[in-house]
Amino acid sequence: MRKLRWSALIIAMSNALIIILGIVIIKMVKSSSCRKHHHNIPMHIIVFVSCVRVVSMIPAASIQRAMALSVINSQSEINLDDNTTIRHEIRARYKNWLWWTRFTMIITVLQLLGASYIVFNITKSIYANTSPNCVIGLASSDSKQQRNVLFLFILIVVYVPFVQCIGGPHVLRWRSFYKNDEKLWKAHYQEVFDHGIREALCCMGHVKYLATMEEDEVYTVAKSLGELVSYRAASTGHLQLLAGLALLQKSISSPQLFEDLPFAPEEHIQQATMFHPFAEAAYTGVLLDLGRHPLIFPCAWLYRQGLFNPWSRNRLPMLQGDNYWRGHAKAFLKFVNLTPDVLRKGRINQGKCKATYFIVVLHHLRTVVIAVRGTEITDDLITDGLCRECELTSEDLDGLLNCNDTQLGNIGGLFSPLSASPHYGHSGVVEATRDLYTEVEEGGSETGGFLSTLLKEGCECDGYEVKIVGHSLGGAIAALLGIRLRKRFPKLHVYAYGPLPSVDFEVANACSEFVTSIVYDNEFSSRLSVSSILRLQAAAVEALSEDGSADSTSVLKLALHFMHHIGQIHSSPECRTSGCPSAKTVTFENDELPRVMEAIHSCECVSSELPEMYLPGLIIHIVPQENREPIWRRYTSHYSGSSHKAYLVKRDAFKDIVVSPYMFLDHLPWRCYSAMKNIIDMTKFQAPIDEGELV
Repeated sequence: MRKLRWSALIIAMSNALIIILGIVIIKMVKSSSCRKHHHNIPMHIIVFVSCVRVVSMIPAASIQRAMALSVINSQSEINLDDNTTIRHEIRARYKNWLWWTRFTMIITVLQLLGASYIVFNITKSIYANTSPNCVIGLASSDSKQQRNVLFLFILIVVYVPFVQCIGGPHVLRWRSFYKNDEKLWKAHYQEVFDHGIREALCCMGHVKYLATMEEDEVYTVAKSLGELVSYRAASTGHLQLLAGLALLQKSISSPQLFEDLPFAPEEHIQQATMFHPFAEAAYTGVLLDLGRHPLIFPCAWLYRQGLFNPWSRNRLPMLQGDNYWRGHAKAFLKFVNLTPDVLRKGRINQGKCKATYFIVVLHHLRTVVIAVRGTEITDDLITDGLCRECELTSEDLDGLLNCNDTQLGNIGGLFSPLSASPHYGHSGVVEATRDLYTEVEEGGSETGGFLSTLLKEGCECDGYEVKIVGHSLGGAIAALLGIRLRKRFPKLHVYAYGPLPSVDFEVANACSEFVTSIVYDNEFSSRLSVSSILRLQAAAVEALSEDGSADSTSVLKLALHFMHHIGQIHSSPECRTSGCPSAKTVTFENDELPRVMEAIHSCECVSSELPEMYLPGLIIHIVPQENREPIWRRYTSHYSGSSHKAYLVKRDAFKDIVVSPYMFLDHLPWRCYSAMKNIIDMTKFQAPIDEGELV
């Protein structure tokens, strides 16, 4: 009983009251002069559903308890990752508990329908001048006691479904089992995210993920997400953390100063603007049209897919994984306004860590363009979620390790060569890049693959430049692909728009000669990493501590937990010798909260276990000079009401997430493109570039 949630007790007592009052009303109707006993059927159903709701709480609590005990036993007896049997047992029990929660949701829906039925009948009897049924007729009874019973019953029937929606399906308190043990909370939320992601993928057509029991990409993503919610071990709720983020947004008072930063070179802005349409055109699914035309996106997507002129199907190239009418090839070519003969190779279908790409030959520009699509479908989200670091091999860094100074330009001056120490990258991006390299160069044989047949001496595109472009996830993959292809094709340049931080500092710096990352204002993706999320949690705690209305006890618990979490992550000898605090080493007697926050704020340890991920290459930051337009105007694709400037910035400037109302809208690809065109117009670099000029 001590493990019961207060909301569960309230729900149980409310349903019990419905049962009692319902039985009383049924008896009152039977004893009245009303002969239409079929009017009692809805009342019987409402009472029966409430009975089921109360009774179902017992097995639901039992299964929830079994689930929690399985998690506890798995962490106390044996490592969960090394025992498949225990993991399967936890998953099976979690599924049973999940089905009971679904059953509870069905009961809540039935009770909501019952409440709607009663309200409808009351409204009908009042406004339609119809004779009420036997139950509603008690409202006009001469007995005050009968009227009070009916009104109380109606009030509780309407009230209970909303209480159940707010309280949720949980009967017991998870905290009564897990206490403040961080490992248990991580294991619990790992299962929550694992099943949630698999069900979402199943609803989107990927049934295979729902039946998978072994470790896979979904398991890895769920494990990372579970670690990010470990603040629950500090008795802190999700709403408290969200409140800290809201306060953090309000605390942003002064804009970043750019006066001392150099402007971006004209050539980079021109080239990035010219090839941006290819990165945007790679979104051949419904996502691009949903963003540009929220109201008429089905028509816009069907038009780009070529369903209105199916007779042109045979003139289009057949790409791997394209649909029957070759709609994705049609959509790509239509967006960049090019003829079918320029599209030489591509792939649409995706699996695990596989990227969609298009290869285009532009003879009039003497350029081969490789466009890599960013996040558009569920498989891309899994690639994004594989955010842990993995070690880069010598093959991954082939273009940096095996190129001479002539190939890399000024690498001995402004840009430093790589050291012999291990280097790291975003594991999902690295896996997708390796697969894409196999696609375009057939595993990297000495004789070369598809690109070599186009670009080597004496071939069709001999002497042509190679441009690799991509937005978001596609930009990160494009950068790593460029690093690997640089040795074979010295005339190569990568333009990554809003890419993910995907490599360590040395690799990011070494490829600055041929990789350019363009970041628009406060977009979130270029700052998104495990480390940045942890720092964002710390900033939210600090914002809560500075708010006078915040609960100091909850903030203190969250702060101490965060310091303990940082202490676990930053467990390298360097951190221990520099005095990085943790919850076990910091004790305060008075004025605890300010001193804890000062300790968190001053902790600058760098962990060897969690390498920092950086944006690759030379970084151009595009900043609007007037950033106060309404959100709906920033969302539109062609709005350019403010002027923009482009600066060369240090990669450390993008280590932390900027909480802004525009952080997600700024990631839309057309925002960056419009800003670059605006810069070209304002600085008189050249006439505005139109996609038609690429034909």
